[in-house]
Amino acid sequence: MLGDLVVAAPLRVEARALRRGAPGLRVLRTGIGPERARAAAVRLRADDAASVAIAGLCGALDPALALGDVVLASAILGTDAELAPADDLARAVRRAGFTVHRCPIVSAEHLVRGAERESLRAGGAAAVDMESAWLQSGAGGRPLVVLRVVSDGPGRELLRPGAAADLVRALRALRRLAPALESWGANSQSRAERKRLGGES
Repeated sequence: MLGDLVVAAPLRVEARALRRGAPGLRVLRTGIGPERARAAAVRLRADDAASVAIAGLCGALDPALALGDVVLASAILGTDAELAPADDLARAVRRAGFTVHRCPIVSAEHLVRGAERESLRAGGAAAVDMESAWLQSGAGGRPLVVLRVVSDGPGRELLRPGAAADLVRALRALRRLAPALESWGANSQSRAERKRLGGES
């Protein structure tokens, strides 16, 4: 076993934030977009970690999600991904001072802007990213969570003046959340071990 948890982070800046927040955290930088995510899913399946997290930034579709809020995905729309219970992770995120939303996310092949946000929201998603739908298969049946920090939203697009400050804020939040992910991975491994031992008795 190489470790309790491996975290898939698409962007270099996301991976750096997570490593700075928890230096012992094992982070796999996957690259942005569906093509790189599919390739990274193959590497994730070959990894010996007991659990998998997908972590990074996302765009809000629902105006109720504020910049800097945390999304813990309740579903990845368009996939058959089974996400692990994450009540303990949600509590840890709240203790760190963040607002948590348990809601469905959707993945798009490109940056979503303007009216396209409303179209995706109409399909049931509250947030959007560009990788989770293609990365999720890398869990291969292991416990999986998706944690994303809102970096943009309706009326506050990424490609606008002032967006850099929002991005920095979201990355700082991601750094502060790294220990919560690390703790979730350790607890997930402990639960799986207790379940295995209980099944053998």
